[in-house]
Amino acid sequence: MHLVAEEVEHEFCPGLKARCWGYNGRTVGPTIEVIEGDRVRIYVTNRLPEPTSVHWHGLVLPNGMDGVAGLTQKPILPGETFAYEFDCLRAGTYMYHPHYDEMTQMAMGMMGMFIVLPKKDPRPVDLDVVMMLSEWSVPAGGSRPNPLAMADFNILTINSKAFPGTAPVVVKTGARVRFRIGNLSAMDHHAMHLHAFPFTVVATDGGEVPPSARFPEVTTLVAVGSTKTFEFTATLDGDWAFHCHMTHHGMNQMGHGFPSLIGAELAQVKARLAKQSPSVMLMGEAGMGGMADMFEMEGMKYPANSIPMKGGRGPFSMIEMGGMFTVVKVRPPGQLADEWYQHPTGTVADVARAADLAADGIVIPAASTRT
Repeated sequence: MHLVAEEVEHEFCPGLKARCWGYNGRTVGPTIEVIEGDRVRIYVTNRLPEPTSVHWHGLVLPNGMDGVAGLTQKPILPGETFAYEFDCLRAGTYMYHPHYDEMTQMAMGMMGMFIVLPKKDPRPVDLDVVMMLSEWSVPAGGSRPNPLAMADFNILTINSKAFPGTAPVVVKTGARVRFRIGNLSAMDHHAMHLHAFPFTVVATDGGEVPPSARFPEVTTLVAVGSTKTFEFTATLDGDWAFHCHMTHHGMNQMGHGFPSLIGAELAQVKARLAKQSPSVMLMGEAGMGGMADMFEMEGMKYPANSIPMKGGRGPFSMIEMGGMFTVVKVRPPGQLADEWYQHPTGTVADVARAADLAADGIVIPAASTRT
């Protein structure tokens, strides 16, 4: 195999592109997939402006192939090509990333997944999905990630894509599904939550979880520098959300350092500001939901090369999420998954009918007044 470390132009989501670093023209880099027992030779060519190396994260291999620049090998200088060669002795879900100037090179997008398949799968599945979680600091209007950030990351991604740029997972009804999740974020763990389907974590990058230690859950914490593999059966048709449950990780290019405006009376403030800038829009006094719709309805433009408050258009309204969010689309064989799910009559939550409220003895309290 041949990996080329180089600068790449990457689109996180329609409306936001940046000059990143990656492998083979992309971030995340290509997923390496081999069979347990295979011997691999991987050439790494450095087209970056500084040295690099590649660490095979979680793999058991000879010390001189571990990829830690200065400790187990010389750095790969710009223009050089190194060869790594080792046996893949242990099936599992692993990762690869630089081990030279990690803070910069990983923050710029240099990472990938490394899958070692068993010779015989003890739990065959119908669909095997690989996802890499990462986080970025890209200022609105900026063209490069900021590798110096230690907090306030504003782009949270699955496979280097932020919703609505993430790819949906299409599944046939009744299929057994395996998700392999890796996390090479700089600082944050991610609580990955799947709607509708309880799953079981069956492995980490340390190996298989013994059957006696497994238990069902719908949210699992994927720690920085780790992988988790979980499995479930897609028993229910629909468009089901899969996302990080840390709420700020489901937003796009959030601002930081602003006071909360919830409950503030801003009419006079807006009137004064409008004298200076007639198109001014104050937001946040009644919550942040609906901002993407407001941008769209009022014809307002986002700042150049930015996606603040951007969500994706759903079948009922704007989906008020971004970042680490995607959709698991479960469909019967033959039904198109590139369309929104068509719900059977009577199965969608809607405005309650007055007759039902009365029959069930529900009394709606009068709206409170604010003083």
